Amino acid sequence: MSAALAIGSRFGGFSISKGVLLAMLSAAGFSAKAIFVKLAYVYPVDAITLLMLRMAFSLPFFILMAGISGRGAARLPRQAWMMLLPLGLMGYYLSSVFDFIGLQYVSSTLERLVLFLYPTFVLLFSALLFRRKVGLREWLALGLCYLGTGLAVAHDWHALGAGQSVLIGVSWVLASALCYSLYLIGTGELVKQVGALRLSAWLCIVASLAIIVHFLLTHPLSVAFSLPWPVYGYGLAMALLSTVLPVALLNEAIRRVGANQVALVSTLGPVITLFLGWLVLSESMSLLQIVGASLVVGGVASVSLRKK
Repeated sequence: MSAALAIGSRFGGFSISKGVLLAMLSAAGFSAKAIFVKLAYVYPVDAITLLMLRMAFSLPFFILMAGISGRGAARLPRQAWMMLLPLGLMGYYLSSVFDFIGLQYVSSTLERLVLFLYPTFVLLFSALLFRRKVGLREWLALGLCYLGTGLAVAHDWHALGAGQSVLIGVSWVLASALCYSLYLIGTGELVKQVGALRLSAWLCIVASLAIIVHFLLTHPLSVAFSLPWPVYGYGLAMALLSTVLPVALLNEAIRRVGANQVALVSTLGPVITLFLGWLVLSESMSLLQIVGASLVVGGVASVSLRKK
């Protein structure tokens, strides 16, 4: 079956299957999110309003996704329903709010690199909470990740000429990565009971409703209907190209080639953001940034693909 799915391209003896291609497209979609956010910030829009647009446009698709993935499946157990609210708030609400605020201060590439540290936090939290042993290889990988992030921070510090703003932005994005790592730990057993796509859909529904309520409590409703037209376009693009579609592609890729191979392909994310930031946003690309990104990608790949 896997041979039939190959698209026929080989690089050094490695056959690129449809599953790998889907994982690459998913990584590209997630990576483009920061680009859309930075483009929208050119206009007078704040983080909560922009995130509300993204999730409001996404909500109908998540409802459809929940219905399709739950068709013919057993009803969600009571324990799953009880976990949906805290996990949805932690994983897709809080982490997204912190991330969008952070993007007001740092470049798209630095945001992606800091956010991409979440596998290292999962490893550390697992060691602290579940006493899982961390080997020498993992400690070296963590060192590479944090060294690479430090180099990327140094790049933004000099390129933007606003050290305090960079630190503020990094702190917000770091909080986002921490929230997301805790969310991943919390969903570990739940995924086995509910299924990845079905669980993702319901958690995104919870997060979408939460950010809409957040917006309504902090903004006049008229704000949602008085934004510049390009902001609505970027919100819709984020919803379709950087939220709904990548989630669906990611789950299908995992089904075809497995989580380990998808994790490896996903390390392309920061590289894609680096390139898109340079191409679309005219962000500077220095040797320091490239080296930093390479260290983070290498470290995360090592952590993500460690033997269980």
